[in-house]
Formats: sequence, structure tokens, C-alpha cells
Amino acid sequence: MSKQVKEMILRDYTSRLGDTQDAVVVSLAGINALATHKIRTNLAKKSMKVTVVRNSLFRKLVDDSALKSLQPVLKGPSAVIYGGASVVEVAREIVASLKEFPKIELKGAVLDGQLFTGDAGVKALSKFPTREEALGQTVGLLLGPAKKLAAQIKGPGSNLASLIKAIELKLEKGEAIAKVG
Repeated sequence: MSKQVKEMILRDYTSRLGDTQDAVVVSLAGINALATHKIRTNLAKKSMKVTVVRNSLFRKLVDDSALKSLQPVLKGPSAVIYGGASVVEVAREIVASLKEFPKIELKGAVLDGQLFTGDAGVKALSKFPTREEALGQTVGLLLGPAKKLAAQIKGPGSNLASLIKAIELKLEKGEAIAKVG
């Protein structure tokens, strides 16, 4: 392959990936064209993209980027899947696709520079919370103690209010109220 062709392929990868920092690498070898098209279409509906890469050229491209961690898994046929809201959602979609397309080989994924290797790594990543889910959990953890404190402060006040209401009802009925001594 000539140097000009290699440069053209690298420019194509650069334009496709942009500033992507997280991705999943799979092998689609052994999957026919119709199934591959269906996988790509399902992913495209969720704003995820698939780029089949030449490993040596892709390694050169990511050598100084956040995707550098993927280099050890770039062996054999490789397709890089990226996009969507987060790489966790990409991993979830690919793991879900395994039910219909069991020949997909999960090679690895990178999240914040950390490599998740192989089938087990990608499946573990798919169980992580997304950014929005993690923020929701954090907010819940922060508000939990405040809710408990508010309930504790409110508790004695509501007891006192119910006692005053009971005294008021007795007085309205004309009943006597016993002195507390």
C-alpha cells in the first residue's frame, strides 16, 4: 500500500473519530453482510458508529490520544464502535447484540484511558452506570442524610402539633384537661 493511500486512510479515520476518547473494539469476522448491516443500523439508531480499521494504521493514529490503551487488543479483524451518550451504552448495545449475533467477538473497550480486555472486560463495562445514572446515584446519596435530618427535626414538632390539636378538640367539646404534674 502506498504512502499516499495510507495517509488518506489515516485522514478518514481522523475525520470519523474526531475527538473520541472512549470506544469498544470488536471483531465482526464470520458475520455475513446482511447481519453486519443490521448491527450497524441498530447502532446508528442510537447515534453509534462502526468503523472497520486496519490495525497498524489505527495504532499510529491513536498513539498520542486517549484511545492508545486499545493498542493491545488490535489484533486480527477489528471494528471500532464509538458514539452514543457514553461508551457504557455502546458496550450495553454490543452485549445485547450478542443474543442475536453470537459470532461477535468482544476484544476490548477503553473508558477514561482504562482498558477493559476481552469478553469479560466489555461485559463488565456494560454493567457500569452511565454518567447520568451515576449523577443520579450521587445526588440520591447526598440528599439521603438531609431527608433523614428533616424527618428527625419534623418528628417532635408534629407530635407537639397533634397534642395541641387533641387539647383543642377536648376544649371545644367542653371536657376537662388533666394537669400534668
